[in-house]
Amino acid sequence: MAASVGAAPAGRPPSAEGGWGAGHGRVYDGRVPASSAHPSELLLKVTAPRVPKGLLTRAQFAADAPALRDRAAVLVQAPPGSGKTSLLAQWRLEHLARGAAVAWVGAQGSDDVDRLVRCLAMAVRVGAGRPGFGHVLLEGGAAGGLEGITLWLAEVAHAAFELVLMVDEADRLPVAAREALGYLVRNAPPNLQCIVAARPEADLGLDDLVSYGQCARLGAAELRFTLEETLRLARQRLGAAFDRDRAARLHALTEGWPLGVQLALSVDPSGRGADVAGLKAAALPEQFVSVLLRNLDPGDLDFLTRVSLVQHLHADLCAALVPAADTPSRLERLVREAPVFVAGELHGWVRMHALARAALTPRFEALPYSERAALHARACEWLAGHGLLEAAARHALACGHADQAFDFAERTVYGSLMARGQQGLVLEWVASASPEELARRPRLLLAAAWSLAISERHEEARRHVERLLAQPGADDSLRCEAALILAAAAVFADDPDGFAALHDPWAEQPPLATEALLQVHANRSAFRALLAGEPALARLRQQHGPHHFPVAGNLDRWGEYVVGLSYLWEGQPLMVEQLLAPCLASAEADLGRRSAFACVVAAALAAARWERGQAAEAVVLLADRLDVLERSGLPESVLLGFRTLARGARADAGELRALGLLGALDAAGIARRMPRLRLASLAEQIRLHAREFRGETCRELLGQMEQLLDHPAQPTGELWRRSVAGLWLLSRAYAAIAARDWRAAVPLLQQAESAASERKLGRDRLEAMALRAWVLDRAAERSLPLLQEVLTLAQAADLRALFDDAHPQLAAWVKHAAGRMAPPPAPAPAPPRDPAPRAAAATATAALTPKEVQVLELLARNLSNKEIALAMQLGEETIKWHVKNLFAKLDVGSRKQVVGRARILGFLADAA
Repeated sequence: MAASVGAAPAGRPPSAEGGWGAGHGRVYDGRVPASSAHPSELLLKVTAPRVPKGLLTRAQFAADAPALRDRAAVLVQAPPGSGKTSLLAQWRLEHLARGAAVAWVGAQGSDDVDRLVRCLAMAVRVGAGRPGFGHVLLEGGAAGGLEGITLWLAEVAHAAFELVLMVDEADRLPVAAREALGYLVRNAPPNLQCIVAARPEADLGLDDLVSYGQCARLGAAELRFTLEETLRLARQRLGAAFDRDRAARLHALTEGWPLGVQLALSVDPSGRGADVAGLKAAALPEQFVSVLLRNLDPGDLDFLTRVSLVQHLHADLCAALVPAADTPSRLERLVREAPVFVAGELHGWVRMHALARAALTPRFEALPYSERAALHARACEWLAGHGLLEAAARHALACGHADQAFDFAERTVYGSLMARGQQGLVLEWVASASPEELARRPRLLLAAAWSLAISERHEEARRHVERLLAQPGADDSLRCEAALILAAAAVFADDPDGFAALHDPWAEQPPLATEALLQVHANRSAFRALLAGEPALARLRQQHGPHHFPVAGNLDRWGEYVVGLSYLWEGQPLMVEQLLAPCLASAEADLGRRSAFACVVAAALAAARWERGQAAEAVVLLADRLDVLERSGLPESVLLGFRTLARGARADAGELRALGLLGALDAAGIARRMPRLRLASLAEQIRLHAREFRGETCRELLGQMEQLLDHPAQPTGELWRRSVAGLWLLSRAYAAIAARDWRAAVPLLQQAESAASERKLGRDRLEAMALRAWVLDRAAERSLPLLQEVLTLAQAADLRALFDDAHPQLAAWVKHAAGRMAPPPAPAPAPPRDPAPRAAAATATAALTPKEVQVLELLARNLSNKEIALAMQLGEETIKWHVKNLFAKLDVGSRKQVVGRARILGFLADAA
């Protein structure tokens, strides 16, 4: 059973704490003094919250997950609204299901050490069903303090059952009681696991246990909902009104923050009236203020309002914005206490949550203009003084210093585009600059041309390039870069022949001045090889790029996409998954989930996951991304995205929805003047109708394809014609299948197979071969050898959706025929190998901890700290800590000396 969050435990009012309700311990007012409290009066404090049915499960936080299963303690530290209490409640159910006893304690501010000991004893009585447990502690007047904790631990150690202790809201405990709780965790016997939930500011003194791997810590970042979890919760709450794209926008708006998701869903429980896209400026931030900011001191709220104009905050930056002696300490305190901040990527920096900024923006805009302009000017001055010109430029523009703003922009946006792919940032500056301003700033004009070229605004990019080339001093380097820009525009316009004409003259030894542009050229050379039907050559050419200069990140991601596309081209979805999954994660982190590049990569990855039979994951990947692809995606990504979603809709028995998506693909082809998208839409419609043997409909759609191909306005280039030839041949074969004209389909499928083989389209080739085997069987001809070949190739490539995608009757026939085919011959046994050299094995010793013994053994194998961390599934800093301890214990100064001294002392010996 997986851990879960998603609804308030029954009987508790909604609140910010614990995700959806106040911590369980807050129900009891704690007015009974510790010295007079009767055991029965502690009952409510040790009664766990009831978890309602239908709670959202979170499989990655299951109690038996590898990261949690063998830990002596688990520490959950996160701000209010992160779902700590709900997570503990679900862990309780999981531990009970496997037979462990669970003791629950809801902490309070009145719980001194003596009262905490009594609560612990009562919790075990209730949770383990042992009415005699803790008799001395509860009724015998035993000594209090740490002695009471020790007595409790001793009784637990002698108990014949496994116990899990859960302490919720430990941050409310007095300092002495928190120290006693830390003492308990450190001295827990083997049959006790401790799980503690607290706010981030609570110091339980367990950091060293976390470093040693004995305690697992979960924070706000880990507790945030994934997109899949938000979609599941929205589906559960909204029922028939659920819309995947709206729910994905909700997830982006809340950044997966559990309470934010709950608030967004509560704006309109029916899901019919509210527009999630409009929540940012309407009800959701108001609820955010009322729930989370209402208890802030007016001075703190005023401070947050004034610093909200800056997205990323530093203590020194805040001191410049709000000059006061207590500004750094105020920021530090608010980061700990107010749930409005997200940790920054760099040490010392934090980011204000998007919801908080949306809620505070109206307050900031209500300030007098002179005050707002002064704040922007201070931000600009500080950021510029620290070399952050890109951020400074926006504030300079906001305070009316346009010349300074465009000076900063010209110096930074071109590098930002190349280094981080921030196309949207460049387009914002293009929109705010007049044509005259762009004309007198060549660097900004060049960045604008690049950004417009890789969007749907190809003609504007061409005009900018012409203005650049018309300037005096244009040399071969600029002309080559201009060719790269126009070639990018040709790719986005689905003009492969135009791309080749621009690329080929500069293919060998391009006169480019920077390594960044050389990497762009390597990526383009790879794409050119792919268009020529040479995916392996495409990968080789992409590897020839520099890959080592400071701005390689974004350009390397484009190269990874081309390589991933080459694997998809060959029909190797597993390789696509391994390459593009981390690429997509990186792009989303840097550029945002709905950035054009992230959507392009997601379309290819979704297609690969669909081919591997992961239909749900493929559809989720494309949630709230189709409009971006339709507007500004690469033609291939538009095709892949629409086709994957259409097949997903068809698989969910939504044929009308699938046809609607294919109609939208046709409309996108019309709007962007890309006939290949229209042909792909018609081909997919023919495939869909052929599944039901609708011969007349397929014949009509095939006629539309013929008219479109014969239209005089269509491209006539060889590369474009080759790109649609396979669609045309396979569509004719499907039309013959729909008419049950089996013998007419055979030569068409053979031609489609040859066309796919010529371009090395591995998946399309296997589809044609599978259909040909089935059609031959329908025509009473021999087909099992061909089917067996297709089966083995599809299994090797992990193409699990191949047969059902082609035709449901083909899938049924394959399943039936597979049982009649002879199994493939068993492979010859591998020749015996020489035995591997024996590895050094560490022996158990009281002088070293178990983790140090493992580290010592891996050090003897010459593994680096990073490799040891991967082998032990620990952090690299933790491994460094263990190595440092080994240096101290063995009194040595190097890794080699550690191994040598361990051998001398008998701590290390050759394995038997």
